[in-house]
Amino acid sequence: MPLLHLANELLCRISENLELERDINAFAQTNRRLHCLLNPYLYRYNIRQSGSSALLWAAQHGQETTAQKLLGERANDQATSDCYQTPLCVAAEKGHSGIVKLLLDKGAAQSGCYGNALYRASAGGHNQVVKLLLGADINAQAWEYGDALHAASARGHEQILKLLLDKGAAQGVWNGNAVDAASEGGHEQIVKLLLDKAADVNVKDISYSNALQAASYRGYKQIVELLLDKGVAQGGKYCNALYMASVGGHEQTVTLLFDRGADVNAQGGRYGNALQAASIVGHERIVKLLLDKGANVNAQGGQYGNALQAASAGGHEKIGGYRRNALQAASERGHGQIVKLLLDKDAHWFMYDSQRWEQSIWIARLIDLIAK
Repeated sequence: MPLLHLANELLCRISENLELERDINAFAQTNRRLHCLLNPYLYRYNIRQSGSSALLWAAQHGQETTAQKLLGERANDQATSDCYQTPLCVAAEKGHSGIVKLLLDKGAAQSGCYGNALYRASAGGHNQVVKLLLGADINAQAWEYGDALHAASARGHEQILKLLLDKGAAQGVWNGNAVDAASEGGHEQIVKLLLDKAADVNVKDISYSNALQAASYRGYKQIVELLLDKGVAQGGKYCNALYMASVGGHEQTVTLLFDRGADVNAQGGRYGNALQAASIVGHERIVKLLLDKGANVNAQGGQYGNALQAASAGGHEKIGGYRRNALQAASERGHGQIVKLLLDKDAHWFMYDSQRWEQSIWIARLIDLIAK
């Protein structure tokens, strides 16, 4: 008797003796009869032996019918992927609203994964999914990533942002706030919307920068102007906006900050001040602008001591516990035009020479650098 002419009970018994899920699946794909007969068994096998991984697959690929059948067989709606995401989080991230609704109707929890479902949907810009999830804790934090409002702001999803704000989402400060995220991303309309909601523009994120510093570093001049109009402070405990614009090389933003009263010699940041930051990175036009505004070329502080040392070292070399003499470093490598600018402003070149190079060698290299 041909195999496919066997009774259903015998066909099911054959399936039960297949050890691998892929073999059961291949058998079920033989024809329509076997598919209808064996698929429920295949689903149950996956639930028992593979931790309901098929439900994660269905959530990933938007296979609503498959998800419905798996849930009908009592698949675990809290099963997690290799990235520790639940089916609800996966479906929310992909924007599969039908599966999201199905899982919610079955009582699936929205939390319990890296990035809760509302966060995932907000980051992905999936309006319909966000609407389904708005009954959740709208301010729930998503591990290290912030909350849903932060996610929508960072990605520039204006309609989702409005939905969240209308539901009372708080502009939290955990790992930065929404206006900071929008400023760093260059989303001007989002920044305007948040400012209209009285966002705290001076809140710092975990890197100790604020919205103005983030926008200044990226060179988003219009956002910088918006924030300044709202009275945001240019300075900060660890850094300042002028420093960030200078290290980013954004001349128009630097000019705007000066027009709004920036202190050219304000201290802060890894390199000490704006002049040193621009010097180490090699932004010649910024260095010239800062010098024209009265930057103290010999101001001490930061990783490289002063601007000449920063320009000369180029951020590359450290010998022992001391930086080598600035002009010696410049003769080997560095930003020659910036060195010339600094020397023209009477930058001190006499520094402790930790290596005691022969004078003829380093002077020759210095002359060669300046001559270029």
